[in-house]
Amino acid sequence: MKIFTSAQIRELDKYTIEHEPIKSIDLMERAAHTFTRVIAEKWPTIYPVVVFAGPGNNGGDALAVARMLTDMGYQVQTFLFNITGSLSADCAENKQRLISKKGFSLFTEVTQEFDPPKLEKGMLVVDGLFGAGLNRPLAGGFASLVKYINASQADIVSLDVPSGLMTEDNTYNVRANIIRANMTLTLQQPKLSFLFAEHQQFLGEVRILDIRLSQEAISKLDATYRIVEESNVRQLLRDRDAFAHKGTMGHALIIAGSYGMAGAAVLTSKACMRSGAGKATIHTPKRNAMILQTAVPEAILHMDREETTFSEAVATEDFQALGIGPGIGTTEQTSIAMIAQLRRAQCPVVIDADALNILATRRAWLQQLPKGAILTPHPKELERLEGQCVDSYERLSKARQLAERIGGYVVLKGHYTAICMPEGHVVFNPTGNAGMATAGSGDVLTGILTGLLARGYTPQEATVLGVYLHGLAGDLAAKELGEESLIASDIIRYLPKAFLRLKG
Repeated sequence: MKIFTSAQIRELDKYTIEHEPIKSIDLMERAAHTFTRVIAEKWPTIYPVVVFAGPGNNGGDALAVARMLTDMGYQVQTFLFNITGSLSADCAENKQRLISKKGFSLFTEVTQEFDPPKLEKGMLVVDGLFGAGLNRPLAGGFASLVKYINASQADIVSLDVPSGLMTEDNTYNVRANIIRANMTLTLQQPKLSFLFAEHQQFLGEVRILDIRLSQEAISKLDATYRIVEESNVRQLLRDRDAFAHKGTMGHALIIAGSYGMAGAAVLTSKACMRSGAGKATIHTPKRNAMILQTAVPEAILHMDREETTFSEAVATEDFQALGIGPGIGTTEQTSIAMIAQLRRAQCPVVIDADALNILATRRAWLQQLPKGAILTPHPKELERLEGQCVDSYERLSKARQLAERIGGYVVLKGHYTAICMPEGHVVFNPTGNAGMATAGSGDVLTGILTGLLARGYTPQEATVLGVYLHGLAGDLAAKELGEESLIASDIIRYLPKAFLRLKG
């Protein structure tokens, strides 16, 4: 699913109007009918409704909704804010349609002073002040109105976007001046800002409503951001040749686990083998030998010369993928061995955890990473690499820049994990749940990605498929075990079910 910018949304509306063809006022009527249907399903007619409409097309939507709710028997009080004396053409038309209607509810056009209505529990506020076109923080009277609405106990439904929230960059927005909706009814596609953690407080329940905008235009428009869909992921899956053997299914090298962190190596290598790799070799300090031989009998052990740390690079000619970083520590000796390993890597690479922390303290080494490398930072690891960020949008922007700079892939982990591609595009992953916020979950992802690379998937295919599988396995585990008790090894246990789900 594509995620469009506010400028592209206007372009999409325009294309639909010109090519359906349909008048803009009739497209607005179509949207209003869709809004009204969902509102009526959620809030019965016993709810008194207060509609706040702005001077633009979002206000036009709200005025049309007020008219339709009145027709359905709701008690509706409508306030149209026309401070500058200038309404959009469709907003002005819907104003006339509302006030010329027999038996219409209370209507007030606010041009100067405003005496706000009393908002109480058991009432519904329809927020149609400002929509997707907003490009600056609310201030003055509108900011005061937003604060007044938020302070009430009334339910709030926002049309398309909560007023005050911008569709992409809210880095310098004033959060106190954004509507906190109980439900957001957005048109056609989610907005980029809806995917960021700090904005969930404004959105409430999000419903994406199809108003039949031009599918031709949607397919033609290039989108920087997308949300991956299961149908996309299914197409990536490769069949296993009936005559395959372990030598043809890929050999992965896992470098993980200092002494005391053998669990990281266990989780990574188990996930790697559960992802279809024919063989996995674990390079780890000597003292981890017994743990790993017992916990992962299917893997091959390659012991470091040191007892407790990773200290020497391994030849990679015989491997199809390398996963490095989980639990290796950040000592000077390990750091030097890590960059030496990456310099001599002759296969696709996944870089995670302590390997990222080492790079964060030696940023010049980023230039030495092999092309197509996959980095899997969580937000704090990304900030160690690229500097502190004010919000999720800035963090995403820095992850994109990093991916372009290194010519590789940055998997920025989170609720909607963002896969940043080297050419600048971003794919968001929809699977996963809060139960996966547990130690070792990232090690499992590293193992999955390494296993898929070993199987022969390209870095782009491996990141999209691997992140989706990781989240899907977590969802299947949470469905049976609950989120609260989910641990990283459960994700590995449910990987087979995730593969089966995708294979249909």
